[in-house]
Amino acid sequence: MNNELQAVFLDRDGTIGGSDAVEYPGEFKLFPYTEQIIKELKAKGIQVFSFTNQPGISRAEATENDFVREIKAFGFDEIYLCPHHHKEGCQCRKPSTGMLEKAAKNHSFELSKCAVFGDRRTDILAAKSAGCIAVLVLTGSGAADYEQNHLTSNVQPDYVAENLQAGADWLLKPSGELNLNK
Repeated sequence: MNNELQAVFLDRDGTIGGSDAVEYPGEFKLFPYTEQIIKELKAKGIQVFSFTNQPGISRAEATENDFVREIKAFGFDEIYLCPHHHKEGCQCRKPSTGMLEKAAKNHSFELSKCAVFGDRRTDILAAKSAGCIAVLVLTGSGAADYEQNHLTSNVQPDYVAENLQAGADWLLKPSGELNLNK
């Protein structure tokens, strides 16, 4: 494992569980391997954060507390959540880097030594804009997103993984096999 990795950010819907649609607290199910991956990362001294857009909160379809309580129970160190609708123009909603920057400030780490896992282009854009390692997972919306954007986008993930497990395996390669100094 490259000891320089400081934190990992995991998107919620389609990345750690669920599907390509938003599933509200109480309905959401983790993929079978997710909790073990979170434990493995934390055991290696890597902080693990959830970062997720949840516009249903702004439409009163669920509360921020419901999401935070559910996600915290999965073992995350902290939850960064954007409750805004995309038309609100906030700085936290992905693909903006607000959630990543806030976490870096709160926890005193370098975003260039962090990785972001997500199933949507917005996750990859946020990661690359912040200088993070970007891992696109093909679960959730990932396969369709990759098919639609990989040939035409000038912003590409650093790695495309079948799922979170495969991405974590790639990320945790022994030191020297993964260069975090871009």
